[in-house]
Amino acid sequence: MIFLFTAAASAQPRTLSGVPDKTQARTLPPAPDSLSVKYEGGFLGFNKRQEGTLKFDDIGQRLVFLNENSKELFWFPYRSIFSVYADEKSVTSTTGNVIRTIPIPGAGLGGLIKEKRRYLVLQFEDPDTGGNGICSFRIGNAELLESVIHTLAERAKLVQRGDAFYRPRSAEKQSN
Repeated sequence: MIFLFTAAASAQPRTLSGVPDKTQARTLPPAPDSLSVKYEGGFLGFNKRQEGTLKFDDIGQRLVFLNENSKELFWFPYRSIFSVYADEKSVTSTTGNVIRTIPIPGAGLGGLIKEKRRYLVLQFEDPDTGGNGICSFRIGNAELLESVIHTLAERAKLVQRGDAFYRPRSAEKQSN
């Protein structure tokens, strides 16, 4: 019976001093005007994954994807972006896959060698078709990804919810 009371007493929430509050906004450096990314898919008519560059075009009020030859493939007007957030996947690295196939005892542990892949995910309305889509770009650096998300959200006038940014429906109706 005493055990039940101690378990209940220790389950009470406690305030921790010295722990940073996540609700406080920390200052991030602005994202560069252009950055190297890997397009992973999501835009109608462009199914092939490819290396390229994302560029902020503030004069045209859009985010542009350029291929390796600096040719514009597609763009997102800032006003057409509904939400932007980061996604992360843990995958077995190439080294881990190679080690795993070696026919010696313990080589199967190579599957435990993981790497994190970070993605910029955009939900948008295609200005040409009127359809909605979800597009993703792989960005290697976590700090750069966070900076890009905050910069894009600021330029597209999105509202923060947790780690994501979105365009409220009421703001969308007012802008039309």
